[in-house]
Amino acid sequence: MVETQTYPAMLWEKKPDNKVYCFLCSWECLISPGKLGRCQVRQNIDGELVSLNYHHICAANIDPIEKKPLFHFMPGSTSFSVACVGCNFQCDFCQNWQISQMPLREHRIDGEAVSPNNLVEIAQRNHCQSISYTYTEPTIFFELAYDTSRRAHEVGIKNIFVSNGYMTPQALETIEPWLDAINVDLKSFREDYYRRVCHGHLEPVLRSLRWLAKSRIWFEVTTLIVPEQNDSEEELRDIARFIAEELGPHVPWHVSRFHPDYKMTGIGGTPTSTVELALAIGKAAGLRYCYGGNIPIHLSESTHCYQCGQTLIERWGFSIRQNKIKDGKCPSCETPVDGVAMDWGV
Repeated sequence: MVETQTYPAMLWEKKPDNKVYCFLCSWECLISPGKLGRCQVRQNIDGELVSLNYHHICAANIDPIEKKPLFHFMPGSTSFSVACVGCNFQCDFCQNWQISQMPLREHRIDGEAVSPNNLVEIAQRNHCQSISYTYTEPTIFFELAYDTSRRAHEVGIKNIFVSNGYMTPQALETIEPWLDAINVDLKSFREDYYRRVCHGHLEPVLRSLRWLAKSRIWFEVTTLIVPEQNDSEEELRDIARFIAEELGPHVPWHVSRFHPDYKMTGIGGTPTSTVELALAIGKAAGLRYCYGGNIPIHLSESTHCYQCGQTLIERWGFSIRQNKIKDGKCPSCETPVDGVAMDWGV
């Protein structure tokens, strides 16, 4: 690893022989002096754990909140999206692999030093209602996200994670006061898929989702469907049933179409019919809000009242054509619409 500016890490403890135990994510690495954690961006330097990517913002954009995707959190608002290099997964289909896998593949950490105060100022200057920690895995730039999120709340800006859900309960408890929303990728409901394709494990992700279901944080779930990998009706039913029964029928489920990338360029894109099947399975399981993703201009992008079927938010790609929600309710039958500030901007 090339030499880089360091920053004191959070969520770790000293162990004998100058080793350190990191309990930020569910790998819970025991790191010897001079060595790196599995994420490749946390290092034991003389018995102290440090972050190597705190001062390295590798991506920053102004995005519609729908791009996260979050469809039930201040719909129509804009979010300042930021990322640092690295990840604690190595998904074979990663569309951001150039930055997520850079420390592992290229043994370097790129990015620009931007302080938490400056990140918040940029968000304010661009009239963003939130800051999203995204593109890679926010857990692995936790210190920067933590410091920035605290500053953001001071000026009324919300904070969002887009995550693989592989953080520990301690990490969730630490960020909870300043985290307003999160989209978690539930990539599969099979341990074999997580080990083989994502190089991780399923159970820690389920644990995080169960934790979120008991918290104040608004959350939504995304599943990327890869042909002949995680697209069986049985598995899709298992995912839908888990969300409906253990997390709640109000939790939105985004079912996304796979696009060939990284190590999976030999697999074709997901048929639209498969996504539509998953949406039907979700609704049959009792989920109130099921959405199709990566399908250009599709009816499944819009939000409907789960009681009367009225179209509440008409979406066109990532933009909103019309939001009919009034005082958080369906204007036709007055059923409350699940979410946060669902009539934002109306």
